[in-house]
Amino acid sequence: MKKLLALISLATILNTSAQEAAGQAPGLANFVPIIAIFFIIYFLMIRPQKKQLEEEKAMLGGLNKGDEIYTKAGILGTIVGMTDKVITLEVAENTKLKVLRSQVGGLSSKLFEKKKEEK
Repeated sequence: MKKLLALISLATILNTSAQEAAGQAPGLANFVPIIAIFFIIYFLMIRPQKKQLEEEKAMLGGLNKGDEIYTKAGILGTIVGMTDKVITLEVAENTKLKVLRSQVGGLSSKLFEKKKEEK
């Protein structure tokens, strides 16, 4: 990404130098690299991040009691209770933890499926 930005900056400098040498007034051509940078950043960074946030929101909305999940801290457990912001996990027999709903990393069944596919 840094190399791309450096290349676009160099192109802008060369374009401006060429215009000054030709005696042309700076115009719309100076904004083309800036617009190109915006589109590159949007398609490489902003759009994928929005998609990932939407997927995470859908996953959190679809959680039910009895689902086996993992947290972002690496704790595996089964959901035994839920509120709007807190999920109660049973991590062992008669051992329950309360974690924030926003800290759920995903369903543990999907985690184990990925490992089986890698082998």
